[in-house]
Amino acid sequence: MTNNKITGSEALIQSLLNERVDTIFGYPGGAIMPVFDCLYDHKHEINHVLVRHEQGATHAAQGFARTSGKVGVALVTSGPGATNTITGVADAMLDSTPLVVISGQVVSSLLGSDAFQEADVVGITQPVSKWSYQIRRPEDIAWAVSRAFYIASTGRPGPVVLDLTKDAQFGLLENFEYTKATFIRSYQPKPDVKETEITIAAKIINEAQKPFALVGQGVILGNAEKELLAFLEKSGVPTASTVLGLSAIPSSHELNVGMLGMHGNVAPNQKTNECDVLIAIGMRFDDRVTGDLKTYAKQAKVIHFDIDKAEINKNVAVTARVLGDVKDTLPLVTEQLENKSYPEWLSEFKACYKREYDVVIDNELYPTSGQLKMGEVINKVSEATGNNAVLVTDVGQHQMMAVRYFKYTKSRSVVTSGGLGTMGFGLPAAIGAKYGAQDRTVCLFVGDGGIQMTIQELGVIMQYNVDVKIILLNNHFLGMVRQWQELFFDERYSETVMTNPDFVKIAEAYNIKSEKVEDRAGLDAAINRMITHKGSYLLDVQVEAKGMVYPMVPAGTCVTNILLGNE
Repeated sequence: MTNNKITGSEALIQSLLNERVDTIFGYPGGAIMPVFDCLYDHKHEINHVLVRHEQGATHAAQGFARTSGKVGVALVTSGPGATNTITGVADAMLDSTPLVVISGQVVSSLLGSDAFQEADVVGITQPVSKWSYQIRRPEDIAWAVSRAFYIASTGRPGPVVLDLTKDAQFGLLENFEYTKATFIRSYQPKPDVKETEITIAAKIINEAQKPFALVGQGVILGNAEKELLAFLEKSGVPTASTVLGLSAIPSSHELNVGMLGMHGNVAPNQKTNECDVLIAIGMRFDDRVTGDLKTYAKQAKVIHFDIDKAEINKNVAVTARVLGDVKDTLPLVTEQLENKSYPEWLSEFKACYKREYDVVIDNELYPTSGQLKMGEVINKVSEATGNNAVLVTDVGQHQMMAVRYFKYTKSRSVVTSGGLGTMGFGLPAAIGAKYGAQDRTVCLFVGDGGIQMTIQELGVIMQYNVDVKIILLNNHFLGMVRQWQELFFDERYSETVMTNPDFVKIAEAYNIKSEKVEDRAGLDAAINRMITHKGSYLLDVQVEAKGMVYPMVPAGTCVTNILLGNE
C-alpha cells in the first residue's frame, strides 16, 4: 500500500505487474496515450511489442497464451483501434483462449455523443467475450483488472475486454492496493465434482468392448496431459484428437490413432460409428468433428468429460457426464478403472490407417514426380526439427495438411484458429507463439491468401528480430475454396485465382532472409538452410496449384462418408 497519489494509468500498469504480465502486444492512439506514456517508465518490467494492426495484437496475444499457458494481453486505442480487435476476441472465445484486451475510450462526459473515435466497445464485444466492462474511475481499475485476469484464466478460459475512459487514465487515486481475485459471486469456474458421476463413468468404461476416446483442447488448457496418459494407459482405450487437442499426447504413442474431423484420419471417423463407448474428454463436439448429428455415434454410450456445463448435451446426447476440470476428474475415474487392453480393436484402427496410407498418405508425403506437394513439405520440415517444433498455421488447405502431417513430442505444440477459422491468424500468432516459447523453434505454415491478410506484421519480425520460420505454401489459389468449387460447384473457380507479388522481395524488404523453392531437388537443402539459420526465414515453396486435402468428409454428411480422392 502507498499513500502517494498515482494516476489511473499507473494503477493499470501496477495492476498488470501484479498479474505478472511481462509481454503486451499493442498499438498506441489518442484515447490510450496516457497508458502508453506511463508504460515508457516501465520498459524494463513490461516488454511492449508494437504490432502493425490491432487485429495482429489480439492474434499475437493468442499465440502467446497458447504456447505459454499464460493470459495474453493486448492494448489498443478507442474507436477503430478497439473494433479492429473484434475478430481476435471472437476467435479467442470460440477457441477458449485466455485473453485480456484493454482499449482506450473517450472521456466519460463525451460518452454517447458520437465523439471522435468513440465506439460502444462493451456493446460490441459482450456477445463474443466472457466479460466486457467499461472503467470510468481510476478507483475501479485494480478491481476490474483482477476480475478480468481471474475470469479469463479460470474455468473454461476465454477473452475479457476492459474499456478504459481517458479521464480514468488521467484521474488520481490514493492508497492504491491490488488484491488478486480468487472468488466472484455467481461465477463458479470449477464445478463441484460428483462422486456418482465418476462411478457411473468408470463402470461404463470397464464394461466396454470397443471403447474410443476423443481428446480436445480442454486437456491442454487444464494442464492434464499426465492425467490423460495415466487414464489411457490403464484403460487401454484408443484415442484420437481434435485439431486443437493435438499434442496433448505424443504423435508416436501406441494408443494415438490420429486426428478427428472433416480432414482427419479415416480410422477415427470410421470407428466413431462402430465403438460401443465413446469418451469425449475436453472437447465440444464441433460440427467439423461430428458431421451429421443424426447419424453420429448412435450405437454408442457417450461419456462427456467437460468443465463447461453448457457443452453437455448441447450437440450430442450423453449417457453419462463427468462435470469438472479434467485434471481433477480423470484421476478419480482412473482409480476405478480395470487394467485392460484391446489388441483386436486397436488392430482395426491400424487396418484403416493402412488403407489410408496406401491410397492417400504415401502419395502425399513421398511423391516421385510432378509438382511439390504440401504434405511432403510439411513432413520434411517436421522431421528437420526433430518433431519438436511449435506448429503455427493460418487457415485453409495448408492448415489441414499441417495438422495432419506435422508430428508432436511436446504439449502446447499446435497454434491454429479452430472454431472461427480466421485467415490472417497465422503470422501474428506465430510472433506471439515465439514470445511465449522462446526456447522452441516456431514453424509457421501459411498460404498465399492468408499471409496477405496480415503481411504487415513482418514489420514486427524486423523490428524485434523475432525468430519465426515461415513456410509459405504457395499455390496461387485460395486453395480450400477452390477445392470445394472443384468438388461441389462444377469446377467454377469464381474469384479464387491469386495473382501474387514476389514474396521473396517483400521479405527481403523487411530484412528477413528468404528464398524460393520450385522443385523437389532443392527442397531438403532449402529446409536445412532455414532451420539452421539464426533468425527469421521465409521459404516460398511453389506447390501444386490444384492439390486436394484428403481424406474429406463433406460438410453435413455422416462421418463415415469419407472421400479418399479416387471417387
